[in-house]
Amino acid sequence: MRGGRPWEVDVRPGGESAQGDRDQAAPGGPRFGGERGASRSWICSEEELATEVRRGIALADAARTADAAHLVYSSVDGAERATGIDHFESKTRIEEHIAGTFPSATILRPVFFMDNLLWYADATDERVLELPVVPDRPMQMIAASDIGRIAAAAFAEPEAYLGTRLAIAGDAVSFEQVAATYQQVTGVRTRLAPKPIEERMYQWFAEDGYQADIPTLRTDFPWLQRFDAFLRKALSAR
Repeated sequence: MRGGRPWEVDVRPGGESAQGDRDQAAPGGPRFGGERGASRSWICSEEELATEVRRGIALADAARTADAAHLVYSSVDGAERATGIDHFESKTRIEEHIAGTFPSATILRPVFFMDNLLWYADATDERVLELPVVPDRPMQMIAASDIGRIAAAAFAEPEAYLGTRLAIAGDAVSFEQVAATYQQVTGVRTRLAPKPIEERMYQWFAEDGYQADIPTLRTDFPWLQRFDAFLRKALSAR
């Protein structure tokens, strides 16, 4: 769940799921009791950053207390660098705690979610992408479902992922290309309308940005979705 306090841990076939309280480690908090491991990711507003940190720390502490075999945490690429972006640095704090509490954990660092761009899917006249971006600068992206598949791979072969910190992306597409792809797929005229780059996150996108090794990732995970294929699939399911 994204909202509310209860959460459930998914485990490998043959195991059992555990339900607990994300705000407490123990007692009454996350309970593992012999489960294979735990995986968790949150998307938080600015007001929820402190809660995100508290819950991430609670999960790591619970996994350690229960002697869980493996922990997979979904962070963000850039958390290992000083970005000055609040909701990146909250994940930095969680990563730092995990490093000291559960050093064998796998930390996945996804990039921009392709799913965010489905916000523009329902346009019927003209689709305008008003974004504070550099039009021709590629943005690394990943489908949210692919993050889950990589996390599943980490649980399926933990010996290959223990202690791994992995930036993950499936494609790199400029927002000019995003607009062109939308128009091609939907037949609706689509254009990018760049806005001034003022917020720190968009400054970082323009200056530095995500740094996943996409060629290597596509070798290791050949099923990673490219943006055009993701968009066609997502729109066909609507």
